[in-house]
Amino acid sequence: MLRLRDCVFAILWLVVPAMAPAEDAVRVFAAASLTNALDDVAASWQAQGHPAAVLVYASSSALARQIEAGAPADVYAAADRSWMDYLAKADRLRAGTRIDLLGNRLVLIAPKGRAPTVRIDADFDLASAFDGKLCTGEPGVVPAGIYARQALQQLGWWDALEPRIVGSDDVRAALAFVERGECALGIVYATDAAISQRVELVAEFPESLHAPIVYPFAQITDARPESAEFLRFLASPAARQIFVRHGFAVLAP
Repeated sequence: MLRLRDCVFAILWLVVPAMAPAEDAVRVFAAASLTNALDDVAASWQAQGHPAAVLVYASSSALARQIEAGAPADVYAAADRSWMDYLAKADRLRAGTRIDLLGNRLVLIAPKGRAPTVRIDADFDLASAFDGKLCTGEPGVVPAGIYARQALQQLGWWDALEPRIVGSDDVRAALAFVERGECALGIVYATDAAISQRVELVAEFPESLHAPIVYPFAQITDARPESAEFLRFLASPAARQIFVRHGFAVLAP
């Protein structure tokens, strides 16, 4: 069933071409957690004389579904491999263009000055360590929520916490809930926590507790020629420096 949120996105895709500053501007649909870093990368791209890229941010799941439905995108950047696989199965990716470009870390955050003492250990009772809700991406749909559920299940915390988990449309929405104090804890990416002055880091989840956090990028089947050069630029030394500055691990050689 198509939800209201998806309808809103569908309307947005209709107006994206009108927003493009040039006909050959690259249209990039990217996971919300990439917002700050990719904005800076796109500015560097434009500074080299290219038309400004059109950047659309949302959850990887929503973007993948819209691309499958024919949304006008040239490049897709997901926060996990599963949604890129989804588009590959739908025959919406240009062959040979997919690259696992970035990595990230999963962290537990709290509103500034209100962090409980937490130990990331199966013997620790997180549910009893705080009052209120825990926010993350929608478990099972949004990549941040998928990784969060994996980690909580591995620790044996999931069953006790599930009734108190608030799943958001994307990881930036989860961050905003914690910033406003509407959630006592949140599970987001380390790069999201780093951009906010209103949250503090409580703990980092060991990578062994969840699938590797990987950001694959690829061209869409009907992508315009300029997008191939943009994809190459994303793996360039200039872009690499920007991604590292924002806290991402660069996986591509």
